Amino acid sequence: MKKNIVLFVLFVLPIVAYLFFASGVNSFTKLPVITPKVADFGNWKSLKNEKVSLNSKITILGFSGTNLLRNRGNYFNLNAKIYQRYHSFKDLQFVVVCPLGTEADAQKIVDALGATTDVSQWHFVFTTTEEIQSFYKQLKLVGKLDQDFGTPNVYIVDKERNLRGRKEKKGYKEGYNTFHPSELSNEMLDDFKVILYEYRAALKKNHNASKKL
Repeated sequence: MKKNIVLFVLFVLPIVAYLFFASGVNSFTKLPVITPKVADFGNWKSLKNEKVSLNSKITILGFSGTNLLRNRGNYFNLNAKIYQRYHSFKDLQFVVVCPLGTEADAQKIVDALGATTDVSQWHFVFTTTEEIQSFYKQLKLVGKLDQDFGTPNVYIVDKERNLRGRKEKKGYKEGYNTFHPSELSNEMLDDFKVILYEYRAALKKNHNASKKL
């Protein structure tokens, strides 16, 4: 009996402790709001000529710039690391804001993704470069769009149109670089799980409250 206790203390307990702490602080707290109540999209059309809105959706938001095809690997990284795992969640959408004139390139990316993935939650929307700059500016981010009106970063916007991100020692992590698969697999996936947990907890709370009425 004593031998079993010693073995438990020496081997099992440290593993349990590691798994608990390795899950990170973000797994047990809400993801901070960086910019509250960002504006919704304008009257911008998607590839399917549909109106896309930030309202009532958890949105992974990106800005393609004019060089979609040159940066297409970024979308394949995002698709593989995040989208394919969670695209069946009905309140989730991946939206990429693109300059007018890049519709054909965006369609090529969607077709390529669609060869292996249900792309119904991917939305590429199009507007002028002036409107892209104006929309991005009101997000109040430290990072800027590049000269092609794009960025490799994507951002998490919750159902109430709040831009969310993790708190770090030197401020907040605003976005997640799609050029680096490891950043998507670790930091973004961790933070994305926090957002999903928030909504599932809220749904459970509301369900339990309705049962008591």
